[in-house]
Amino acid sequence: MRILFLTHSFNSLSQCLFVELRRLGHEVSIEFDINDRVTEEAVALYQPDLVIAPFLKRAIPESVWRTTLCWIVHPGPVGDRGPAALDWAIEERAGEWGVTVLQADAEMDAGDVWASVPFPMRAASKSSLYRREVTDAAVRAVVLALERLQNPDLRPEPLPVNPDGSRGRWRPAFTAAQREIDWQRDDSATILRRIRAADGAPGVRGEILGLPVRMYNAWPESRLRGEPGALIATRDGGICRATIDGAVWITHLRAIGGERGDLKLPATQVLGSERLAGVPELTLEPLAAPAGETWQEIRGWIENDVGYLAFDFHNGAMSTDQCRRLWAAWERLRQSPVRVLVLLGGEDFWSNGIHLHRIEAEDNAAEASWDNIEAMNDLTRAIIETDDRLVISALRGNAGAGGVFLALAADEVWCAPGVVLNPHYKNMGNLYGSEYWTYLLPRRVGSEAARGIVDNRLPIGAAEAREHGLVDAVFGASATDFALQVAGKARELAASVDLQARLDAKRTGRRRDEASRPLVAYRKEEMRHMHLNFFGFDPSYHVARYNFVHRVPHSRTPLHLALHRRIGAANRTGMNARNTP
Repeated sequence: MRILFLTHSFNSLSQCLFVELRRLGHEVSIEFDINDRVTEEAVALYQPDLVIAPFLKRAIPESVWRTTLCWIVHPGPVGDRGPAALDWAIEERAGEWGVTVLQADAEMDAGDVWASVPFPMRAASKSSLYRREVTDAAVRAVVLALERLQNPDLRPEPLPVNPDGSRGRWRPAFTAAQREIDWQRDDSATILRRIRAADGAPGVRGEILGLPVRMYNAWPESRLRGEPGALIATRDGGICRATIDGAVWITHLRAIGGERGDLKLPATQVLGSERLAGVPELTLEPLAAPAGETWQEIRGWIENDVGYLAFDFHNGAMSTDQCRRLWAAWERLRQSPVRVLVLLGGEDFWSNGIHLHRIEAEDNAAEASWDNIEAMNDLTRAIIETDDRLVISALRGNAGAGGVFLALAADEVWCAPGVVLNPHYKNMGNLYGSEYWTYLLPRRVGSEAARGIVDNRLPIGAAEAREHGLVDAVFGASATDFALQVAGKARELAASVDLQARLDAKRTGRRRDEASRPLVAYRKEEMRHMHLNFFGFDPSYHVARYNFVHRVPHSRTPLHLALHRRIGAANRTGMNARNTP
């Protein structure tokens, strides 16, 4: 089918659905929902068989849904209606939730139902649920709806009509008052729910040490105690705040007002050292797992002759100091007598490369960008040069830009089935990229294919990445099942009789590659290009970074996404050529 995505942005759910529908043989083009006129123009250009709205913040214009079949992907079960479906599910402690594909009509979220897929709720933030359970259910629901569309005997089912004549259950957006936290009355479970239900957007408003803020990314703490509402500790940029029955960690804040008020940053950076004077920094050794629940960005452990290193950085972004701390943890793990090392990344993201928000907050963004990419390079090189152990990158979550190439520094790359990769830099102001990609990618896929991958600018699913040779294995029924299987496969590798032969071959290959062209030469050439991106006359990277972190609305859909506009432009060019004397 010819399918047009109408979406507010090309987010994780939209990308996963895009990858899966193209894998099934459908042609998919994308239009950002800017205004009704632009949407009507896109439909007229593309003449789609179907319009799918995987992520919208307003209604599809009547001029479109009356003439073209349009499906809304709603993150709620059948009958749920309104703009805050997941917020309500978390706040009301729903045990099961779902995703529904319904037909657009005059009433918001009240159209006929084409498919619905349930899932069990997990104690997690709205963002995490959306990226994992909601995305998985959405893909399955859309595929099921497409199968039903091909069967003339199966038609959509209308929502039941309520006694008052309405359909379904409409629930409005949360008010700021509904999200308020009373630190003198609310227990830890309530506070966690409130912050998790507002995670991503809009965050929970509050005041910390006299500063009005929005709070994000809350985690339980089972050991620390203090006066309710008081800040009792900091760790790696996060703050620990006492409750009436314990404490919670809050890792990120947005200051309300001020010059950089819309930047989401580590909590300690937003509050500043003066406000936090006297609050103790309680660091944790990455390889010493604490007893009880707490928040820890980097954690390592050893099981069955296998060393594991997990790094759960918020939204997959890796700042300069995070890269350096991860490098230090890697070197400590290497000192253990294990035979296989597994890099696990985070549950939601493996890595998305440099930390654009932290860079934007610096006075000199070019210098901050340079320092950040150099720290990523140091970490990547340390992994490449680990020649006495077999190294596995196990991707439980998505990876993008430099994060993809960081993963390729390992000997093998394993992927969960729903993972989406964006192995390119160009969408961020035509960045050239580093992390030794000019060495790592061609050695896997060849020079010609490598250039095609970084120029493509489109997401790649796990199965396609396996076909390209970007990853070595895709397995597991889910991300959770994948993680369980990783442990078994890594244990088998550590016990294999041919491991030493593999390590000998690895060392020989690394010496051969270094003699042919040393790693320093790849890095020097990559950083020559990056210097132009950061310090040169073309401000494209700085403009793109600013627009990304400040969430500047799209003014148009990029042509690499909008197939229908490329087709239209080609047709117009062809007509002009034919009409030219």
